[in-house]
Formats: sequence, structure tokens, C-alpha cells
Amino acid sequence: MLQREKWQEAAAEQWAHTSIIKAVRGVISDRNGNVLASDVPAYTVVVNPKVIAEKKIGEEVIQGLHELLGKPVDELKKLVEAKDKDGEYLKNREIRNEGWKIDQEMADKVKAFVDKLKKEHDTLETGVGLVREQKRYYPKDSLAAHILGYTDRDGKAVMGLEKSLDQQLAGVDGKLYYQSDGIGVKLPDSKDTFQPVVNGSNFKLSIDSTIQLYIEQAMKKAYAEYRPKSISVIAADPNTMEILGLANMPTFNPNEYYDLNQDAAGFFNHAIMTRFEPGSTFKIVPLAGAVQEKQFDPNAKVHSGSIRIKGYSKPIYDMNRAGYGTITFLEGVKRSSNVAFVKFGYELLGKDKLLKYINDFGFSEKTGIDLPGEITGLVNPDPNRAVENATLAYGHGKLLVTPIEQLTAMAAIANGGKLLVPHVVKEVTDPNTGKTTVTQPEVVRQVLSEASARETGSYLEQVVADQQIGTGKHAFIDGYRVAGKTGTAIKPDGKGGYDRDKVRSSFLGYAPANDPKIVVFVTIDEPADAVGGGKAAGPVFKEIVSQALPYMGVPKAGDVANPDSKKTPKAQAVVQRKAPDLTGQTVKAARQQLINQGFDFEAVGQGANVVSQYPEKDTPLTAGQRIYLISEQGENLTLPDLRGQSLRDALEILNLLKVGISVNGEGYVTEQTQTKNNGKTQVALKLSPLNAYGENIPVAMAGDTSDEEAGKK
Repeated sequence: MLQREKWQEAAAEQWAHTSIIKAVRGVISDRNGNVLASDVPAYTVVVNPKVIAEKKIGEEVIQGLHELLGKPVDELKKLVEAKDKDGEYLKNREIRNEGWKIDQEMADKVKAFVDKLKKEHDTLETGVGLVREQKRYYPKDSLAAHILGYTDRDGKAVMGLEKSLDQQLAGVDGKLYYQSDGIGVKLPDSKDTFQPVVNGSNFKLSIDSTIQLYIEQAMKKAYAEYRPKSISVIAADPNTMEILGLANMPTFNPNEYYDLNQDAAGFFNHAIMTRFEPGSTFKIVPLAGAVQEKQFDPNAKVHSGSIRIKGYSKPIYDMNRAGYGTITFLEGVKRSSNVAFVKFGYELLGKDKLLKYINDFGFSEKTGIDLPGEITGLVNPDPNRAVENATLAYGHGKLLVTPIEQLTAMAAIANGGKLLVPHVVKEVTDPNTGKTTVTQPEVVRQVLSEASARETGSYLEQVVADQQIGTGKHAFIDGYRVAGKTGTAIKPDGKGGYDRDKVRSSFLGYAPANDPKIVVFVTIDEPADAVGGGKAAGPVFKEIVSQALPYMGVPKAGDVANPDSKKTPKAQAVVQRKAPDLTGQTVKAARQQLINQGFDFEAVGQGANVVSQYPEKDTPLTAGQRIYLISEQGENLTLPDLRGQSLRDALEILNLLKVGISVNGEGYVTEQTQTKNNGKTQVALKLSPLNAYGENIPVAMAGDTSDEEAGKK
């Protein structure tokens, strides 16, 4: 009795089958719906050593793939001539890494090579083929690379949002557990257990691709001119703290991550992961605090040049050690006088309140931005050392900040005194339910009154507007009011002092000053010749903002706003995607459009132009549905692999190709056979209902009619 139960359990286990239904990874797009990351068709080149040996074409295959893929001849030889332990040729080997998940363009070249071998050797089987797969693609290359991150060719998320949101993007594969007979046919009384697939969520970011492009173009110019260690730029809407753009240089292309050293500087997100002594851009904090506490009188006088701190033997100097004579506090702001800021930001405001405002503006905590890897600044002066507290007033000493902290603090002044949490995720849509969750602005605290924020902004506006003594004059934009602050922080020398030949040049500002729409922080680490923040970073700010404001529909002074010029649309309800109109385009252009928009597709034929398509334009598409581009019709046409398609889709495609059709069975296509009858191409389709459960369907080799082990090593 016990023995019988044992064998029954063993038999039941052998009868049990599991089918995996792959989840679709979510799409990442910018605020306007432009695709930034999506899955697209990819192909892996495989060789069949047994067939290649039988056809005696090994040398041709090796040389041809070497020329196409760039894989070394000796490595290809090992794959093409691979044998098992008994000395028998193996059936299939993948060409890694050079032939692994190649794009459509390279796949077409491989197909052409296969066709050439078939013709020259009068054979239907060549032993060279392609396995269709998916890969992650970033249609805008390096744009927003530090935000997006990337996944490797195994599909593993490595950095950026791809990694931090991986669980939501990846979804959950579906599974079907069922019982079958000895030859694999599903039993009528099978006890099925079905776990439905959960496709990954789609993420719409707050990033605007156009503003991101303005940022990266301006950065490239500055990077070429000043040859710094790095540059970081962040732009945001100060009223919501939606990040409109964020970039660093050096950078990387997530489509080509494997060409770079993983420790290379290009992968480091300085915008949220680097802390530094900020210098004068930090002066916005003591200025705002002094205004709020009624300690800033713009007409009060101070003697510039140097100032002494009780208990410290050396004086604190202005950048111009000779000073500017006796100046007002407002002139001190415009000239960025260290002495003036120590006077009103430390002596009049007081040590405790200065530290309070530093903390209130968020410099001792993470901003909470929804990007992985953010670090916090450090504020740790010795309370018993007056000089360590005094130097905070001009951004040096026991003080380290991050770019995102600086931006968030300036945004609080721009928006009326509210410290907000910055974010890059604008909306998340669950494709399984259609539910969309929108990120709402999150207030951390009210740092300043609206009146104090507005007054502080008026002084910062004069830093830019005063073309005689304002340190921010290089950020002036004709037709727009700009508020800002420059920074030229001399870098520590590592020996307890400072190296005046090495600086961090920065500019922090917003516009229009009277109705802020964008706040931007630019920081350049060690520009050549120690160029100051006003001269080096100010023009970068100007180039970005002077393009961004008109693009955003913000009129210049005296202009009338055009309500139709606003480029950023309101959030819209989720709609089902439809097939775009591709007929008449070149195949190359159609492919690129489909890649950019995140569609799955296959090109059929060798023609240059799309003569027809399936599904037709404006046809609603199901999730993951493939679009076929037909570029030629005729008797010599290579038919697409239809296995896995529904009968309806298969018939529509074959009718477009004008071939004869016969059908056997019900369900989904599991086999297709191509023959000639009186010169006319005939296609026989075999269907099976098992595919409705997501059974693994053999993938055809290019030019081969059968190879069920394609893709296996």
C-alpha cells in the first residue's frame, strides 16, 4: 500500500508541468509621454556546430560572423566546432557577448549573411540563426542617464530608477501548473492552478526631455571650455519641486554601459551623492534668516575687507582682501562680501539662530528625493569655537552640502518660504488595473514667511540685475527678472588649509523673480584657471533658463502670454495605445519610431519602404502586441515566424503577403510550413490550444525550418 502511494506521487510529479508567462517590464517616460526606457525586440545569434560541420561551411561562418560582429576568430572557432564529451558536435551555441541581444539593424545583416550562405551552397539549413528576445532600450541615449540608470543584458537592474523601482517595473511572471499525459498533452481532468501575470507599472517622470536637453547641451560647452573634474546641474519647478532636469558630466550611455568601466566617474550621480563646502551660494541662508528676524537693514553700513572674530587670531577676509571701503549691507550682498555676511548673518542674527535656519532649510537631513543613493550634508561646528560658527555665514568651514540640498533651499525662497520634498516620479500607472497614482507636492516645513521670502528674493535679484558690481551679472537674461547667487568656494588642500588654485564655481538662481517658474543650480568642480562662479557657472544658468522659459510659455516683460505655448500638458487619463501610421515611411524610419515609442515589432521583407502594416493604423493594441512592417510582397519573400500568434493575426499577416494558407487545429500557431505549388507560396499552419496557457513555443532559426533547441548553450 505504501509502495503504491509512493509510485503514484512520483508519477503525478512527472505529469505535472509549469508554464511561465513573462511579465512586461514597465515603460519610463518623461512628463510629456516621450519614452525614456522601454523593452524592444532584440536578437541573439546562435550557431549549430552539427549542421555547420555537415555542410562543411565552418570557415565561411567563422569569417562572416567575425566581420559582422567583431568577435575574435579563435573564439568563434571554439563555438562553431564545439563538441560534447563523446566527441559529437553540439546542436546550438550562443555567440556571446558580441552576438547577444543585438539590435534589428545588425540582425538584418546576419539574416542577409544567412541568405547568402543558403544561395551559394544551395541549402535550406546553414547552422546560423537568430533567437528573438527583448532588451531594455534607451531611445535618447545618454539623456537623463543618471536618473534612469540601466539594466544589463541579463535584465538585471543596476542603478538609477531602473534599480530603485525594479520591483514595480518588473512585475510578476504568471504561472500555469497543469497535468499532462506521457507525450505532454494536457489531461482533460487536469487540476490546473493558474497564477495570472502582473505586468510592470509604467512611470511618468517630472523630467521634461527638452529642458533636459537644454541642460546637457549647455553643460557640454562648459565642460569643453573649462575641463573640470565634473559638472552638475539640477532644474526644478520651485512651486512643486518637480525635477525638470538633472545631469552630470562625465556621463554615460545606458545602451552601451558594457563599454565602460563600472568604476568610471561617468556613473557617479554628483547631484545627490557629492558633498562639498558650498562657498557663497550658501549665503542665501544667513540672508534669509536675517531678513526673517529683522536683522537685515539694506542701508546699514559695514567696513569691508576684513573682520575679526573673538578668540581667533587671524582675520576673516573678503575675496578682495583690500575690500571696497565702507559699504551697505545690500552692496555686500551684491558684491558677495564675506565681511558683510559675517556681520549680519552671524553677529546680528546670532550663532543659535544661524544654525536654526541652516537646519530649517534642510542642510542636516536628506531632501527625500526619490532617486537612489542620496547622502546628507554635514553641519558640525564646535559650539565653543566662534570662528567655526562665523565661517558658516559665508559657506565655509564645518559645513558640507549636496547640490540637491542647495537647490531645495533656494526653491523655498522662490516659492514663498516652503521647504518641499523634491521628486522625479510624476505618475505611476498600473497597466493591469488602469489606476494612476499622481505624486503630490509635499511640504516639509514653512521656513520663512511669504513676505520675508519675497524680500530676500528682491535682494538676490539685484545680485544679477546690477551690471556694475553684481557678481551674478553674467546670468542676466534680457526680458526676464532673475534672482540668484554666485559661489566660488576655494577647496581644502587636505592639510588643514585651502588651495586657492582649486575652486568649485557655482550659480544658484530662479526666474522670473516676480513669478518663479524654474530654479536651477549649476556647480563646476575645479574649472581650469580657477574661474569664479559668476563667470563660469552664471552663463550656463543663463543658456539653460533663457531657452527653458520661452519653451514653458513664460512671456518676457511686456509680452502677452500665449496660452497655447505651454509645452507641458496636464495629466491625462490613461488611454489604450493604438498602432501608429507607418505605411509609406522608410523601414528604417518606421523602426526608429516604434523603438522610440516602445512598441514590439518585426520587419518582413527586404524592401526600403513600408508598403503595408499589421495591425492597421489606429487599431487598439493589447499589451505587448507585435506590429508587422511589410516592405515587399512576392514569391521570394521570407515569411515571419508566426508561432505564438492567434489564428486571426496570422491570417491577417499572410493575407497581406498574398500567399496561400491552410489551417489545421484550433488555438494558437505552433508550427508553420512553407511550400511552393505551381510557383505560388503556400503556408500550412498547425494550431494548438495549449498555447493559450503560455506554453514555451520553439523559436525558429533564421533560414532554418526546425531547431527546437535554439538559444541553448
